[in-house]
Amino acid sequence: MSAIHEQAMNYVYQQVLQRLMGHFTRAERTALQLLIQRIVVAAGGMEHVGNYKVLIAHGGGEVSSYTLALLRAAQLSIAGRTPKTFHLRVATLRHAGMTQATLGRLNEGYSALFFHDDPRVEVLMVENQEVQPFNHQRPASSAGREVNQRDRLMIGHLTSGDVRATLCTDTYLALGDFYQRVSAWNGGVHALVSGDSARKQSQYLAWLKRSALAAGVAVPPRQSASLNILFARMEEWSTGCYRDLYGEQYVEAQSPGHGGHRHLAYIGVADLLDEVDVASSPLLTEFLAHKPDPFDFHFSHPDYPNPLLMAHLHGLQAQCLRELSYGEGVEAFVRQARDAMSHRHIPDTLIDALGGHDGRVLSTTYAQEFFGLDEGQLTCLLFSPFIHHGERLEGYLRQCHPGMLVGLPELHKALQGKPAADMLQQWLIDTSGLPLPLLQNLYRKRPQQAGRCTQARKRRGAQAQIAQVSGR
Repeated sequence: MSAIHEQAMNYVYQQVLQRLMGHFTRAERTALQLLIQRIVVAAGGMEHVGNYKVLIAHGGGEVSSYTLALLRAAQLSIAGRTPKTFHLRVATLRHAGMTQATLGRLNEGYSALFFHDDPRVEVLMVENQEVQPFNHQRPASSAGREVNQRDRLMIGHLTSGDVRATLCTDTYLALGDFYQRVSAWNGGVHALVSGDSARKQSQYLAWLKRSALAAGVAVPPRQSASLNILFARMEEWSTGCYRDLYGEQYVEAQSPGHGGHRHLAYIGVADLLDEVDVASSPLLTEFLAHKPDPFDFHFSHPDYPNPLLMAHLHGLQAQCLRELSYGEGVEAFVRQARDAMSHRHIPDTLIDALGGHDGRVLSTTYAQEFFGLDEGQLTCLLFSPFIHHGERLEGYLRQCHPGMLVGLPELHKALQGKPAADMLQQWLIDTSGLPLPLLQNLYRKRPQQAGRCTQARKRRGAQAQIAQVSGR
């Protein structure tokens, strides 16, 4: 970089910082100074901050978007005081429920923060366990979509059609691999910065440990001594859950390895935001022009990760399993989740329409587009007719496919791995959305209790563990 070009870029960065600071309140300016202090102390002093690299996981939610803007202000503020500032790695986990509109909004935020031409900033995306440069125009991986669809179906069947487990579990398990991969990739990072509360972090860790225990994975009773060890264990637990899910059909992906720095620090900012109304902050609403997407699938509310699809599944569940109408099932869910749906900025007109014909068409289209699942496959998942030697298969056929009752003995043979008519084998595949070997694996397994976020709150020991690791 020539001296003239460097001077011009520094002027641009000063302009970005001035625009940022113009949106800060007094409380936010105080939070910024405290964040700068924490980063400098973690780096070992101002003389070392130029070689320090921090990571933030960014999914487009309000807290992570706000934290990202705060981090950028800290990075540029330090650059205005000293010749060098810390390096920033921004990583996004791209999952099936992430819309193209969400990726576009992420890119707009990165442009507003002037990331793309700054050599001190890495913007990455992880999709289907592959780290790649962030590109909001890259179409979703077809292979990743197929893997995601298969995972959700397997988890849904194994948990007896548990709605939250079907929507949460695969992405939650993927986080174990994600953190290990992005913290170790290309030389690693020195610190993780997060705006999530210790409670939210502990809920996730406790849920992951519960899922690992349910899958028969060894979970050491002692606390992790560092984030590096914690991330490695999270990856191991996730791998163990998938291995239990798929049995002999499991194909292990290449491990992200255990590179990077030996002592990964944690810099929390949740306590700095106590005096800030993040959702209405001009930094978020004006500078980043953040607009919530009701169709975006993220975990700002762990009990209702995707309320639109959850409403659809509750409607199908009421219609097929409870002798109620689709609309009654949706209405019961909406009564329970309306506050959470309003918090996600889902319009009341859309919420009220979910139980009707138009709402059902919208939900069905959404499930097909983002998860590759049609209504018949979702209904099959809710019944979970194949687990535990097909004990629910007859009831499922009577309710949904009475014409197939005559083939019940042959269907059992196919699921047992015995010779059966090709037509019946294909019917099983089409109806479930799963290949026959995986259906045969489900046939041999007992149902599992989902390691849900709501149940994980009871695991106080795990909460204490992550609080100690994070220094909170």
